[in-house]
Amino acid sequence: MLYLVSFYQKYISIIFGYGSCRYYPTCSEYAKWQIDNNNIFKALLFTVLRILRCNQFFRGGIEYPTVKREFANSLSVKKDANKIKVKYWYIRKKNNIFYVIKEFKGNSSVR
Repeated sequence: MLYLVSFYQKYISIIFGYGSCRYYPTCSEYAKWQIDNNNIFKALLFTVLRILRCNQFFRGGIEYPTVKREFANSLSVKKDANKIKVKYWYIRKKNNIFYVIKEFKGNSSVR
């Protein structure tokens, strides 16, 4: 699924023009984040609902994906690792519901 979304971003979205999505992150980027953080059925459902809202009848804006997760109390890191690569940040919304925020490429590691 990720390859299909990447293909769309690279080749098909050029036809529709860049910057035509009313939301941040864009609908295709939202789909990638959902696929990475949810099972495929939830990811597809949330992505389809998001695409249906991406029109002139909705305001758009910032809408981060949300996931239901339970995290351990400690961080597990390999002893020989010099850097910790961060792909997503999880910001608590409710008890076990978190916003998913992608790490920017300019500073993708924490020392």
